[in-house]
Amino acid sequence: MKDYAIETKCVQCGYSPKNGEPRVLPIYQTTTYKYDTSEAMAKLFDLEPGYMYTRLANPTNDAVAAKITALEGGFAGVLTSSGQAANFFSLINILGAGDHFVSSATIYGGTFNLFNVTMRKIGIDVTFVDPNADEETISAAFRPNTKAVFGETIANPSLDVLDIEKFARIAHAHGVPLIIDNTFPTPINCRPFEFGADIVTHSTTKYMEGHASTIGGAVIDSGNFDWEQNDKFPGLTTPDESYHGAVYTRDFGKAAYITKIVAQLLRDYGSTPSPQNSFYLNLGLETLALRVERHCKNAQAVAEYLEKNDKISWVNYPGLPGNRYHALAQKYMPNGTCGVISFGVKGGRAAAEKFMNSLKLAAIVTHVADARTCVLHPASSTHRQLSDKELEECGVTPDLIRFSVGIENVNDIIADIEQALATL
Repeated sequence: MKDYAIETKCVQCGYSPKNGEPRVLPIYQTTTYKYDTSEAMAKLFDLEPGYMYTRLANPTNDAVAAKITALEGGFAGVLTSSGQAANFFSLINILGAGDHFVSSATIYGGTFNLFNVTMRKIGIDVTFVDPNADEETISAAFRPNTKAVFGETIANPSLDVLDIEKFARIAHAHGVPLIIDNTFPTPINCRPFEFGADIVTHSTTKYMEGHASTIGGAVIDSGNFDWEQNDKFPGLTTPDESYHGAVYTRDFGKAAYITKIVAQLLRDYGSTPSPQNSFYLNLGLETLALRVERHCKNAQAVAEYLEKNDKISWVNYPGLPGNRYHALAQKYMPNGTCGVISFGVKGGRAAAEKFMNSLKLAAIVTHVADARTCVLHPASSTHRQLSDKELEECGVTPDLIRFSVGIENVNDIIADIEQALATL
């Protein structure tokens, strides 16, 4: 199916029923799997293909992971219980106590806190860099123990567009992989592997599932990074004594990175999605291409309306020709970016709160990027745990409103904004 268009892959990839089998992906709602002999079961513990326990692998989960892998153009992938788990696993799979990684500063507040607080507690250090800095400045953040570089294709909620090729050059020059969170554009609008990224993560909770009904995440490996080019990744290139001395790069080749996540991290952390949730995710993926197109079309119209409104102090949307990231967006996402807009209302934080409270169609929710239009004030919610300095580093100003444009009729969305602005 690799030659199919991406819209077809959304519907057809991952599960191919045989004669007489269910047309729709079955839900394997089971924890365990039966075998006829002890010997057959024992082979699974030597990491031979098969299923022994759903915490490690499940046919429903695997089918959906395969679909997302196909959409991204990757080699192998795995689902996790959340996007946070996916980002954590993508790094902890190759880092340990005493290691260091470099991250773009403009990332989701929860991810920033994960990196800046929780991962430091387990001995992993991070340096945050301005993604707009030149290559020399970013390279200066590297240390001998640096093992990875992390960024978001489109930052949540600042909407900075990452120069993927620049970050890939820097990462590869230092012998480490580039990990990209591709949640906002999805593979419909951007495929980071084509620009040099090595690992892609997703919060499938957002556009992929699309209806705010399930939480999930995904880690996808391009299969392109050479883990044996240096001695930075002993977890992949030396024996794993917790699995009978398996050497992942030797025993699993291009599947080494994902195999280690399954065999080690899902085993020990248990951040596995429910097969039922993966089933819902698959339903969302079938309409992903249709929904993303509508999200982007609506968001473009809303952004253009806001830009012309005299009660709006500023608008940030990469689809606007005057936006500082417009050129990068055209390079990496020529068919559209996402349905999220950031803007400020004249009158600052108080006016922003009054505006949000006056909306009728758009709901104030923590969520973002689903079918329904929603709105959030990040500084007082998703990024509330950050200091003023950290907020500035993340590109979150006190007046910033994150507006997630849904797939409703755009005229109704604009009318709702208009009546709310009339209260100011």
